[in-house]
Amino acid sequence: MQTTTTYPLDLSIDYPERPLDRLTTAFRIFTVIPIAIILALVSGNSGTQSRAGYTLASGGLIVAATVLMLLFRQKYPRWWFDWNVALTNFSYRVSAYLALLRDEYPSTDEEQAVHLTIPYPDARTELNRWLPLVKWFLAIPHYVVLFFLAVAAFVCVVIAWFAILFTGRYPRGLFDFVVGVDRWALRVAGYALLLVTDRYPPFRLSP
Repeated sequence: MQTTTTYPLDLSIDYPERPLDRLTTAFRIFTVIPIAIILALVSGNSGTQSRAGYTLASGGLIVAATVLMLLFRQKYPRWWFDWNVALTNFSYRVSAYLALLRDEYPSTDEEQAVHLTIPYPDARTELNRWLPLVKWFLAIPHYVVLFFLAVAAFVCVVIAWFAILFTGRYPRGLFDFVVGVDRWALRVAGYALLLVTDRYPPFRLSP
């Protein structure tokens, strides 16, 4: 009997058992703008200075510094990890809202209905110090597959938009597919960007 090995990173989104809000669904492309601006401000790659010298936008995933720390010290600072996880969680809540998977407005800090599993690694025993240099390259096959999956997911969201407007429900098959694509993307990000695991991501949508 063939069994599926559990991957350390996972994503699940609670399926809405109640009718979704048709009004906010109809105008989701507009209602998402305020929280999308906030996400952009905290996930920018460099600071933007005002005339007074204050930083208006900064942040982003700590990737390059983590690569160097793993390479030279075999250490993943916990607060770097916590920041990366918090930002990733926030971005997936916004993504779930934009993809119509949920209609609660995304929180900047509460988990809500979007659940991510991202374990903190023991850098000395679980992570190869040299692998972060090439993970981005090893993940190229996933980037190619994810490109086509993202196109398919976009089509699913458009179909779901009409379905919600007419029935108030997100077709379960489409919901599971879009969540599966997000799950796949999370695993690739965890491997190549977050650098929390050396296990190569599986080519599958399921948990």
